[in-house]
Amino acid sequence: MIEVRSLSYRYPGSSMDALREVDAHFEEGGFVAVMGSNGSGKSTLAQCLNGLLHATSGEVLVDGLNTNDKSSLTEIRRRVGMIFQDPNLQLTSVTVERELAFGLENLGVDREEMHKRVEAQLKLFNLEECRRSAPSILSGGEKQRLAIASVMLLEPYYLILDEATSLLSLMWRKSLIDIIARERVKKKIGIVLITQFASEALLAGRLIVLSSGRIFFDDTPREVFSHVDELLSIGVAVPIRARLERLL
Repeated sequence: MIEVRSLSYRYPGSSMDALREVDAHFEEGGFVAVMGSNGSGKSTLAQCLNGLLHATSGEVLVDGLNTNDKSSLTEIRRRVGMIFQDPNLQLTSVTVERELAFGLENLGVDREEMHKRVEAQLKLFNLEECRRSAPSILSGGEKQRLAIASVMLLEPYYLILDEATSLLSLMWRKSLIDIIARERVKKKIGIVLITQFASEALLAGRLIVLSSGRIFFDDTPREVFSHVDELLSIGVAVPIRARLERLL
């Protein structure tokens, strides 16, 4: 479990906290969506969950390991995979195959097992035809699939997606969310989906809404989206159905 206890974070040089006294938990195998307007603290929270940012006060524990403990960061980042909005930040190898194999090599996986797992991932994410292509020439959807495939190949306990689908077409968004949802069930991965799309949040078992660095709602998506006026007042999108029900 990832436990967030009274977490506050302030960026250097800022006079205001990006996160203020946040308490939350994220279970292995669970599916939690996080929404909020720009500047609400979504990405800051995401980066605190795997130790990219360290709490100004409070703490984040990943299966009991404190993200403020530098000696625990390697293990924390093995357990908590991170996908960013821009896949170019994560792709460094000369070919798609090498990108997938890179992390496994660092973990010391033997070549036969590595080949087996890379082939399975190429097929799962529909990347077989571009296996020898440079990541830099892939389409946006292919790059994001590769970034997610590379992280999931390392079998993290938790996967944080920081608006990883926001630049993709509706078709690619749906495709990636479907793959992630299947893998979550199959491998019991805890998913934390930072998103601006209500349609994606509806797929989660729980929805956290942030506003000005604080938790505004933390409940099932159905319950959260019943508060249409409150959500619209803080700049959070709501499903069309919820708007229609409010009007009726």
